[in-house]
Amino acid sequence: MRTSPSILHLDLDAFFAAVEQRDKPSLRGKPVIVGGLGHRGVVSTASYEARVFGVRSAMPMHEARRRCPHAAFLSGRFDAYRASSRIVMALLRELSPLVEALSLDEAFVDLAAGDRRSSVPDDLIELAAEVRAELTRRTGGLTASVGIGSSKFMAKVASELAKPDGVRLVLVGEEVATIAPLPARAIPGVGPATMERLARLGVQLVSDLQRLSQAELVRELGRSAGENLFELAHGRDERPVEPERETKSISVEDTFEHDLTDPAVLAGVADRQAAQVAERLAAAHLFARTVTLKVRLPDFSVISRSRTLMGATDRPEVIGRLARGLLEALDTRAGVRLVGVGVSGLASVAQEALFDLDSDPDGPAVVEERTAPLSRRPWGWMPGADVVHDSHGPGWVWGSGLGRVTVRFETAATPPGPVRTFSVDDPALHPASGDEGS
Repeated sequence: MRTSPSILHLDLDAFFAAVEQRDKPSLRGKPVIVGGLGHRGVVSTASYEARVFGVRSAMPMHEARRRCPHAAFLSGRFDAYRASSRIVMALLRELSPLVEALSLDEAFVDLAAGDRRSSVPDDLIELAAEVRAELTRRTGGLTASVGIGSSKFMAKVASELAKPDGVRLVLVGEEVATIAPLPARAIPGVGPATMERLARLGVQLVSDLQRLSQAELVRELGRSAGENLFELAHGRDERPVEPERETKSISVEDTFEHDLTDPAVLAGVADRQAAQVAERLAAAHLFARTVTLKVRLPDFSVISRSRTLMGATDRPEVIGRLARGLLEALDTRAGVRLVGVGVSGLASVAQEALFDLDSDPDGPAVVEERTAPLSRRPWGWMPGADVVHDSHGPGWVWGSGLGRVTVRFETAATPPGPVRTFSVDDPALHPASGDEGS
């Protein structure tokens, strides 16, 4: 274990919603909900103004609309989110070469590997304040919560306790007392199933876990899980900050607004997804040995089928052929809500000469349950999307329907702007560069 708090965890506050409020002046200080807007969509991010009404990430969108009907419901602009994320990650890499990005809005930093190494609490608080202020300046107004601790677990706990827009430092020796009052679910790996088993031991809070012996946890959960939970419950976590985590899989999924039944249409979706997966493989200079098809049926059950080959490839025609074959083996007559194509068993070297698609044995079929992803509709004027009008200039889609699209003309650098309505086929109205289909 480290002898000083030298790991920093940064988490951007309500990231997707905050980017929308930054770029859309009329939404500042108002509830904003970003996610899938179809009747099967789920919430990706809710602004703090929306959270007051009980809206949370992963909530079904229809429930979010019921709780907060006056919110702005936006489909998301991932180009804008990625651009802001790159700014933040570049800033963190100025602190240390060891930055582990967990997602677009979250990262660990190993301060011990940087130039500003210090165990003095005031110095660490000052550093965190400087980082947050510079982040806000460079991103045009975004905020972040920062936690600093002696391990990745404690740094992440600290950033959660600092939310929103704050700093929390957990000194060495304070770990056990800091996490004791938290719910046991705050510990990584303690999900509903594990919590159900722990409840039989009278566990609700981390302090309850701290009173149990390692032997009791091993007896209830097994050796690996029990030992790991015992260590974390006492604030001990020796995982290093890993700047380049190994990519284990690449996948693409689409959730449909209405169930698909036409085999030709489904095959076309699988082919398109295979091409996208192959493109990402090529960009990462990787090759895959296993192709997986994932299908969600009308009853929300999920079937996943995989085939492992003798070699590794990044060829879209190979991935597509295998995905279509897996699809054809499933009974999809009742309809399909979601299709996904993924690859795993990644390698840095291709072995195309080993392929013989007609004689390769099938890999084992795998059946899995997965959570529902965001609903995506890659067409139409999606609420929140950036647009440009030849006469009125840049703006964003307020809403659309009945052959019309309503646009509010404003940008991050302007005051709240006027609203105009146009025909959906108005030749003067165009999607902004990079936003079409986002």
